[in-house]
Amino acid sequence: MEKKWEDMTSDEKQEALFQGWLSPQGVEFASPEAEKLYKERATRIKDAIQLKKLPDRVPVFLIPSFAPAYYSGLTPHDVMYNYDKIAPAWKKFYTDFQPDAHGGPFVPSPGKFVEILDFKLYQWPGHGVPPETTYQCIEGEYMKADEYDILIHNALYFLYYIWPSRVFGALEPLQTLPPLAGLTEMYGVSLPFIPYGLPPVKAAYKALLEAGDEALKWIGAVGAFLHEMPALGFPAYQAGATKAPFDVIGDTLRGTRGIMLDMYRQPDKLIQAMEALTPMFIQLGVGAAKQNGCPLIFMPLHKGADGFLSDEQFKKFYWPTLRKVIMGLVDEGVVPFIWAEGGYNSRLEVIRDLPKGKTAWLFDQTDMAKAKKALDGIACVGGNMPMDLLTVGTPEDSKAYAKKLIDTCGKGGGYIMANGAFFDEVKFENLKVIVDTVKEYGVYK
Repeated sequence: MEKKWEDMTSDEKQEALFQGWLSPQGVEFASPEAEKLYKERATRIKDAIQLKKLPDRVPVFLIPSFAPAYYSGLTPHDVMYNYDKIAPAWKKFYTDFQPDAHGGPFVPSPGKFVEILDFKLYQWPGHGVPPETTYQCIEGEYMKADEYDILIHNALYFLYYIWPSRVFGALEPLQTLPPLAGLTEMYGVSLPFIPYGLPPVKAAYKALLEAGDEALKWIGAVGAFLHEMPALGFPAYQAGATKAPFDVIGDTLRGTRGIMLDMYRQPDKLIQAMEALTPMFIQLGVGAAKQNGCPLIFMPLHKGADGFLSDEQFKKFYWPTLRKVIMGLVDEGVVPFIWAEGGYNSRLEVIRDLPKGKTAWLFDQTDMAKAKKALDGIACVGGNMPMDLLTVGTPEDSKAYAKKLIDTCGKGGGYIMANGAFFDEVKFENLKVIVDTVKEYGVYK
């Protein structure tokens, strides 16, 4: 008799998610060779993450931004506004370079969608930045300094109505909508609904419906890619994403300036707000892993890097709720796939406080010898292939650096070769050399 999910241990849940990923439901492999490649690649990644045994070789990931578009002679604007161009470009990129996994074509957001809603949090190709360039985040105080109590005590209302009304121009009228929590009697039941009949609110909902139509068109193109890639032998290295609570507030609610001030002016409110957000971002990751049949959940870390916070600030404000999100994922069998952007050299001793073989850490500018030593036997490490090397280096430089990373981090397993940051316009011959070097030099004897 099969165990119910709620009766499983975290180890059993992780194994169940991995087994579903190793043998994906509904996938008709393009050939016996594609099926063999898929299972070899997925097993290789699983072994590296779980630190259980040496895989046949070091796994290698390529984690691009708009690079697949450039590789096919397209601009970011092209793939944001012509959804039919997304899948062919991303498929060509992965099938030509043959890394061990794909990350999905989620970088090109649907251009018409963000136009309809008048998205203010970013400038995008053709809207604030040139068509051939990537996004630019526009930070602001989209949550005011005196609104912490609303976020703490009614986070869903804040994130469903107040915040969207500030980052989407078309949804500004939603800020007039009252909560519906008081609908407990027949008397006055219509009163909270009066704003829904006003023309500005109707226009906001009309924009939402139009945006929903556009999102469906986009996911039709993206979904075709996600269905095809496993059939061609490529497992996905992420089922979705979640975030550190500090970054949720610092990136898109208070902004960098706001959260810096809050650490000094109202630290208790900031900590309470992060605690309130923690269960939501655990569930976001767990839900994506279960829905998409992949245990790996991407976690980009933005504001925890060396020099951004002091060591004491990191320990007080950043790490406690980040660790709670990580452990909430781990408890449900999910593997946090954590991208430590910037340098994490002064954080390594802190992040050791995690269970063995449950997480994978990709590092950007961290000393990889120190990272491997600190996390050896605790977590899989990867990343660190530098952006400047990919962009202006030579193939010989790329090969030498790949060998150095393998020599430094590959010993004993628990290592994944990957780039240290998203890449756009790079020398594609460097990518090929890196993948080829891993397959030749990164073999375990």
